[in-house]
Amino acid sequence: MAMVVLGALLVVAGVVYMAQQALWPGRLSSVKPPSAPDADTLEPRSKSVAFDLRANWPGIALFAIGGALLLFGAGL
Repeated sequence: MAMVVLGALLVVAGVVYMAQQALWPGRLSSVKPPSAPDADTLEPRSKSVAFDLRANWPGIALFAIGGALLLFGAGL
């Protein structure tokens, strides 16, 4: 039972981590360099990559370990 609960927590933590990486691309600030044409907006200059393997590997690892624990706990 404890393995299933721990696995579920790890899966949820992995999903939350990956969602946080995709939804929070960086600091939104009105302070922009003077060369920026739209200095009065909060929009970032470039679009963020919604899924970047280098940034999301901890979330993927948590998700995979949690899934393995869920499968192993369900088998017992």
